[in-house]
Amino acid sequence: MSAPQLIKTTLYRLWPKSIAAQLIVLLLAAIVAAQALSVWIFHDERRITMVAAARDNLLSRAISIATLLEETPEELQQKILDASSSRYAIFWIGDTPLAPKPGASRFEQRLQGYISNRLGHDYVAHINIHADEKRGPRDRARNDDRNPSWRDVPKGERPPNLKRIMNKPEDLSLSIQQADGRWLNVATSYRPPKGAIIPLLVQLGLTALAAVLIIGFAVRRVTRPLKDLAVSAEKLGRGEDLEALHPTGPKEVRALTSSFNDMQDRLTRFVKDRTRMLAAISHDLRTPITSLRIRAEFIDDDENREKMIETLEEMAAMTEATLRFAKDEANAEPAEKADLGAMLEALASDQEDMGNACSVKTDGTIILSCRPVAMKRALRNLIENGNRYGEAVTVKAEQSGSDVIVSIRDKGPGIPEDRLKDVFEPFVRLEESRSEETGGIGLGLAITRSIIHAHGGTINLRNHPEGGLVAELRLPLGEVRN
Repeated sequence: MSAPQLIKTTLYRLWPKSIAAQLIVLLLAAIVAAQALSVWIFHDERRITMVAAARDNLLSRAISIATLLEETPEELQQKILDASSSRYAIFWIGDTPLAPKPGASRFEQRLQGYISNRLGHDYVAHINIHADEKRGPRDRARNDDRNPSWRDVPKGERPPNLKRIMNKPEDLSLSIQQADGRWLNVATSYRPPKGAIIPLLVQLGLTALAAVLIIGFAVRRVTRPLKDLAVSAEKLGRGEDLEALHPTGPKEVRALTSSFNDMQDRLTRFVKDRTRMLAAISHDLRTPITSLRIRAEFIDDDENREKMIETLEEMAAMTEATLRFAKDEANAEPAEKADLGAMLEALASDQEDMGNACSVKTDGTIILSCRPVAMKRALRNLIENGNRYGEAVTVKAEQSGSDVIVSIRDKGPGIPEDRLKDVFEPFVRLEESRSEETGGIGLGLAITRSIIHAHGGTINLRNHPEGGLVAELRLPLGEVRN
């Protein structure tokens, strides 16, 4: 198997089969994709905003301190600088500017113009931004090449607290020249904390949980009546009597349930009418057949009399069989659990008591939901046919998934391939003698197929390569439903 086929097969196996699971998977995939796209688009917005706010605050502080220092005695200036410094920004006065040249980018020039406007145009302000998302890479490279960092400040002019940020990445270097020619230097290293993944996961989890609950509730309203509808359809296919379903759920599902109720009612009335008609015809034929038989007794020609009586007896047998079949259909027994192995063993024992060879092999205990009397009748017909035409019968039953497969094989001559399906038709007999002892009346397999189909199963005939005929039944294990 090629790699694409293997991937396709694996995805098909992993893909959920129910509507609810599919909707939940698709919705969760959409939520995760939307969150990932949002994070990818806006992941730097919070950091840039915090950096901009901190920078604006720093510039305002620097302007205020520069103005205050001009009005403060020199012996008190250091105290003001120490009080203004923090873990992210260090203020000091020195002869060497931290930013020896003005910034060249538009953003830096705009900030330098803002400081000059606030302090007065007599003041000179140099500002270099070393970490800013608003500048292009060429601006950053050009400024970083010509602007030294605070590590280039002469050691004699370094304030003691500069060590706090010397090992951290630079953010901004600011130098404002005072009236006495000295420089107010500001070194900053502000990096906001990285966005934590846990709040994002919590948000994603809560969103997914809410979506699952909503989808689960909505799908349950749809799938519950659909599940009831599927169960009822299966029971109807087995020929069980059902009560009309109560329409529930969305409008479309209620319409479907109502249509199913109408279909069930029509089918039930149709089958019952046909069964009653068949039973009535078979019952009404009894009287004329009996009358004809009595009249035939008075025929003087012995040969014709015997032939007419034989024909009339055959017609009577066909009528009785049809009447029994119609009565069985009209009075369907309730479904219940039955041990299929025990049922087959009982049928094999009956055949052995009559001198017929019949062996049974079952795959453990198989519990089948069925109408036991009808199922036993169908299996008996197949076993008796095998013994009648094939001398010995072997029965094998095994479970395959949610089904059970019953194979009934004889050692007879088999059936021509072109007649395998014909034998299921009513009153069709491959035995040409028309004798009931050798060929029956042609209803056995028709009744058997009707019973198997009423249980939701299938029956197929095939010739075995080594000789004999194999009747294979596939029946759903199902559940007990009455």
